[in-house]
Amino acid sequence: MTDLVGVPQPAFVPPPRRLLALLAVAAARPLAGAGPRRIRAVLHLLRRGAVPATRQQAAAARQAVVTVSPRCAADRSCLQRSLATALLCRAWGTWPTWCTGVRTEPFRAHAWVAVGSEPVGEPAHERGYTPVITVPPLPLTGNRS
Repeated sequence: MTDLVGVPQPAFVPPPRRLLALLAVAAARPLAGAGPRRIRAVLHLLRRGAVPATRQQAAAARQAVVTVSPRCAADRSCLQRSLATALLCRAWGTWPTWCTGVRTEPFRAHAWVAVGSEPVGEPAHERGYTPVITVPPLPLTGNRS
């Protein structure tokens, strides 16, 4: 049996958001199979033009992703879940900080989204990772044309 991440199930996701969440999950799956350099390059490109996500926006995106995808709700699907969450935020015009990291006791790797330096929607046992790759939102510029 697959362990589910600490997210209340099921949650209601309105049909337009459900469709976007399903598309984000579908796009995240092949991206999760790419190497770290390609993932970082794609995310650096996609974050352009987005405003920084709020904690509520990132949490809503993560909730929508795990609601529409049992695969993304599984403990071992953190990479696809975090990518789908970032992609869904981007579809909404925002961008969280996408992160991957490691910890040593015991050794584990993990991927998540954060707002500022705080992980969004991660249970307590999934904290304490040292970030290795982060893709934060671009700084807002005063001259947006």
